[in-house]
Amino acid sequence: MRSSFVTALCLATTVTVAATGCGATVEAGGGGPASSVTLTNCGKKVTYDKVPERVVTNDVGITELMFALGLEDRMAGFAMPDDKGDLNGVPWKGGYDKVAWLSKDQLTKENVLDARGDFVFAGWNYGFREEAGFTPQALKKLGIPSYVLTESCRNGRTDTSRGIMPPLEALYTDLTNLGKLFGVEKRAASLVAEFKEEVAAVRAEAPRGAERPKVFLYDSGEEQPFTSGRFAAPEQIISEAGGVNVMHDVADSWTTVGWESVVERDPDVIVICDYGDVSAERKRKFLLSYGPLRNVSAVKNRRIFVLDYVDLVESPRNPSAIARLGTYLRGVSGGGAEGGRGER
Repeated sequence: MRSSFVTALCLATTVTVAATGCGATVEAGGGGPASSVTLTNCGKKVTYDKVPERVVTNDVGITELMFALGLEDRMAGFAMPDDKGDLNGVPWKGGYDKVAWLSKDQLTKENVLDARGDFVFAGWNYGFREEAGFTPQALKKLGIPSYVLTESCRNGRTDTSRGIMPPLEALYTDLTNLGKLFGVEKRAASLVAEFKEEVAAVRAEAPRGAERPKVFLYDSGEEQPFTSGRFAAPEQIISEAGGVNVMHDVADSWTTVGWESVVERDPDVIVICDYGDVSAERKRKFLLSYGPLRNVSAVKNRRIFVLDYVDLVESPRNPSAIARLGTYLRGVSGGGAEGGRGER
């Protein structure tokens, strides 16, 4: 995210925040919701009886949604593996410095209880998981309300398939809902408007029609690739940047496909999701040397672009990722551009 945007946001919110700095949490004259708040989360109405004061989050994108809204003072801690990228240069470094890092794995009921959490913000496959008994229903039995990341909402097509709306709409929905719950609606609206403006500027310059490069998102996996269907953030990161997600027809968010489908769809560009024990460079070497891909356009032309994990899951870094990928795809549609990395 551009540092200028963060500075502008701080300046814009100074007149509406009854405290100093960008970490303040209550807009002047508001004091937060005076009574219960009802939100629509994953298609269901959920009522919260009070403003959470000790929020516990899971994963980097979810945590940064809270930071982007200036809600670190409302947080008791977060869980996040330490393989999700360098946090030193991010716009919300102050939030990471201030809020406790509870676990370098995933959240558990024990983490939440030890932190005296009164609210959990996580998602299916972003902390919530049936096999560990860590679910919104289990937390409710403990008297702890929760909110499910909209990108991860289950859509009913299978027991595990996820995604109920376009990814950027999911991002804007969560920011708006959190703004209402925490009494920072003006700040949330300002953030959404800034993101929409940033995305529209990229869209205005993006390749069109037949010039739009076909793009495959490669997360991980050698026997079978893990990728993004149309409900995960890469769908609109790719499309708004001027490309076409070759897995658009997959009605899921993050899921596994077969290499044969990648070969058949012949992407012009492969975007690597950089995280985990396998480095982006190792993933790149695998893609360039994997026999079945040798005739795929992206491999033949060595058009492999790298974005960080947090760029590619629902997070306030999505618009910046769109801008960086958009610059690259314009080079591809013009007949140039080899692989590179989309730096923040």
